Amino acid sequence: MTSDPARGLRRKARKRDREVLDAAVSVFFEHGYDAASVQDIADRLSMLKGSLYHYIETKEDLLHRIVLEVNEGSEAVERSVVAEPDLGPLQRLDLYVHRQLDYNLSHRKQIAIYFDDAARLSPARRRDVQYRLAENEKFVAALIHAAQDAGLVDPGLDPALYAQLVLGTMVWVNRTYRPGRGPGRDALIAACARYAVHGVAAVTQSRPAPGLAFDRNL
Repeated sequence: MTSDPARGLRRKARKRDREVLDAAVSVFFEHGYDAASVQDIADRLSMLKGSLYHYIETKEDLLHRIVLEVNEGSEAVERSVVAEPDLGPLQRLDLYVHRQLDYNLSHRKQIAIYFDDAARLSPARRRDVQYRLAENEKFVAALIHAAQDAGLVDPGLDPALYAQLVLGTMVWVNRTYRPGRGPGRDALIAACARYAVHGVAAVTQSRPAPGLAFDRNL
């Protein structure tokens, strides 16, 4: 079997492109987007600054790619939760928080950059981020609304407000988690999921929702 030189070059280019983005993640996370420079990223890669412009036009291009990857990762989590069969709405909310936090903590640097620096994108790019954030809130609100329809949640509760509270709790976990310090990763994810589901359901629930065991001692 003969090798394909063009395929090898494409693979090498993709690998280098990934290395550039990973270096930008590390530099932005360590120095902050505003303080970081293209030269810092080039230095991290042991690359001439001019060579780096083969992969980007501006520093903002790298920030935009990081933000897009986070959006795409979160959207993939949503699709995976929707694809799970035979789950009640509170079970689905519990699963969503578990999977989204697992993604977030596996991409802790990218998530920190997303929340700290996405507002520094140009207006058109920022509008896209805001639209995707709004869609994310709608996804969580729809889970809460489904739980209301199933009689598991107070019908007077505002799904949009509680969706923001659930997502805000997850952001808090992102900001406070430190590997090797405090609660372990799995314990923290499980506690946040219980807190989120209890916060939505426990006000009017006198007994656990079917198929979802609540720990009333928490």
